[in-house]
Amino acid sequence: MEVDTPACSIAAVTDPAIESLKTAYTGPGAPTGRQLYLHTSPEFGMKRLLASGVGPIYQICKVFREGEAGRLHNPEFTLLEWYQPGYDHHRLMDEMEALIQAVLSEPCPVRRLSYGQLFEDILGFNPYPAGSEELRRVAVDQGIAGASALALPDRDAWLDLLMSHCIEPRLGSGMCFVYDYPASQASLARIRQGEPPVAERFELYLDGIELANGFHELGDHAEQRRRFQADLECRQERGQVNPPVDSRLLDALEAGLPDSSGVALGIDRLLMCITGAAHISEVLAFPFDRA
Repeated sequence: MEVDTPACSIAAVTDPAIESLKTAYTGPGAPTGRQLYLHTSPEFGMKRLLASGVGPIYQICKVFREGEAGRLHNPEFTLLEWYQPGYDHHRLMDEMEALIQAVLSEPCPVRRLSYGQLFEDILGFNPYPAGSEELRRVAVDQGIAGASALALPDRDAWLDLLMSHCIEPRLGSGMCFVYDYPASQASLARIRQGEPPVAERFELYLDGIELANGFHELGDHAEQRRRFQADLECRQERGQVNPPVDSRLLDALEAGLPDSSGVALGIDRLLMCITGAAHISEVLAFPFDRA
């Protein structure tokens, strides 16, 4: 079922890596004004619908992110997001693969690698137990400029640096699904216990460009509340402003979210891959600098 959720909300995403664009409403119901946030993804609203029992749903919509502009980023962009009750993240990868193959002009090769295997294959070490100093040494050895003096906040920031600078450029052509991310990068995904515990999450790269982020969705409201609080503490330590937490999402999770998986696919980046565009502005009628 196609659904439509609000672009504006009184709550916002807590992820320290994402900032929401803000607006305000003044009028009936809020005569002195009310702060609103443009959604960075329709995820929270769609999960509230899932908890109400609507079944499989999808949405294509504009989303907005503060401070993101560049070759692969525009502050306003288009997402296709969908949720499948009864699916785990591996079954959702099957569906994602079929979709991408259907829109490409010819079939492309597909690989599926765990996050750990990807680091082992390309950089020669196991990322799961690695601490910040070990990751710094790898960054220096890989020739990342300024890595020896770089002040990053935590090990996940170092892992992200290695992913963007050393791994993504070496992924080659075709589709590459990366799954089983470190538990510390679970976001809104379930964590599968083990040695090590891993997030039941995947990302899809096409020709080295990140296109999609998918989760076997976390349904535990208490755990989600804890993660939101951890995000807020991290943001406070970094000097970021803390947005209001989406209590309606937490209420929906407490009422009961069906076992499901969901994914968000960047339409503009997919168009870049299909057309061979080098910059996101080439597939937008009105990019940021001409809006």
